Amino acid sequence: MSTFILAGKDLRLLLRDARSCVILLVMPLLFVAVLGMTVGEGFGQKPDDRLRISIVNLDEGLPNGLSNFPGKRWSEVVIDDLASTADIRIEIIPDRREAESLIRQGKRSAVLIFEPRFSEEMNRCSFLTKAEPPPLNPLYANGIDVEKLGLSVLRDPTQEAAASIIEQVAQVTLLRVVIPWMIGKAFEKVGDKEFMNLMAEQIPLMKAAFNFVSKEKIGDGVKLGIATLFSNYNFTAKTWAGLTKNEMQPTSTKNRTVYSAEPSGLLKRGTLRYQILVPSYTVMFAFFMVVTVGWMFVAERRQGTLVRLRAAPLSKGQILFGKFLPCLLLSLFQGVFMLVAGNLIFGMKWGPQPLWLLAVAATTSLAAMGMAMLIAGLARTEAQVAVYGSLLVLVLAGLSGTLMPRDLMPEDVRQFSYITPHAWALDAYSQLLLNPQPELGIVIQSCGVLIAFGIGFLGLAWWSIKLD
Repeated sequence: MSTFILAGKDLRLLLRDARSCVILLVMPLLFVAVLGMTVGEGFGQKPDDRLRISIVNLDEGLPNGLSNFPGKRWSEVVIDDLASTADIRIEIIPDRREAESLIRQGKRSAVLIFEPRFSEEMNRCSFLTKAEPPPLNPLYANGIDVEKLGLSVLRDPTQEAAASIIEQVAQVTLLRVVIPWMIGKAFEKVGDKEFMNLMAEQIPLMKAAFNFVSKEKIGDGVKLGIATLFSNYNFTAKTWAGLTKNEMQPTSTKNRTVYSAEPSGLLKRGTLRYQILVPSYTVMFAFFMVVTVGWMFVAERRQGTLVRLRAAPLSKGQILFGKFLPCLLLSLFQGVFMLVAGNLIFGMKWGPQPLWLLAVAATTSLAAMGMAMLIAGLARTEAQVAVYGSLLVLVLAGLSGTLMPRDLMPEDVRQFSYITPHAWALDAYSQLLLNPQPELGIVIQSCGVLIAFGIGFLGLAWWSIKLD
């Protein structure tokens, strides 16, 4: 009972300084707000994750009965090929007006627009001179003439380098789609009646041979000879995988997104950045309370309060727990406040397992306040608290990934960061706030490690703290 009376007394002392309490709550929110406005929507993404191909698909497909291949709109064939390319993200924009607006505002360097006639123009692509529908040759010196195919490219003139990269990616994909299609159609003609008649006109002896061997058999022999001579390829396949006799890459849907306008306003609420920034600064400022707790201990030691407590019927452990409990409650309130404010102010989503956020906040507070008690036990003056506490807070914040997303850190530094409790807390928050299907095993493991940090720090604090 005496321990809780002591805890209540210290809690009232902490809350008496209302200005400091407000600063503890408002300061992390200000950090998140300022950084959220300045870092941009790409914050937290690796460079290779930001190769985004934005597409407007207006393709109306082929008229019924015109062709059985490919069985869907040609634009979808091109998009599937793009989506199967590693490190490329496909973004579907609903209409041309939105795409033009994004280009004007500089939010996209280039947008590919499949015009309504794209499938029909693709169906006409051919090496043949005469065909039905009339053949179209989209090949030119630099690759594919996209305008002939009905593919428009909107470009931001201020981002020429990025736009050129996107256009080259589109060129490579179109070559993989168009070339096999044209080769397949051309080699379908090899050996058929019309082809054999043309051969007979060019080779008079072949016309005589038709008196002894049918055109069909000679044509089949020509097809077999070509297939044997070029056995590494299937020239009638019409797809890149079929042409090269390789397995077709599975169609990926994980890297496809539908464009949604970024929220307006100063803070641009609800964007991915706040799913990273809010938990990062929640963790960082939980450990920032190290300084506050240290100053409280030093002040009580200087005023002689701790010496008088030794005269009370309280053990050293009870006194330590009585000092620890109000700090833990204040830290936990700060963590919950940040998560609630992150949702209400910045539009941060709590994820599919919001109750586990309380467990992470509680264990993070336990580790942070355990470290705070250790610093309070080691420091003897306010200056030592400021030096030890501030240095520890900044070094651990930089090493753990609270100042910069851990995905952007070198692999060896990322592994080394696990010596800090911050890194384990960030792992748990990442699973709950960024993963659509959080791995609760990782969350539970992280919480367990944070508890171990807290208990370890408290044990060291009990051993090092002196109440005289």
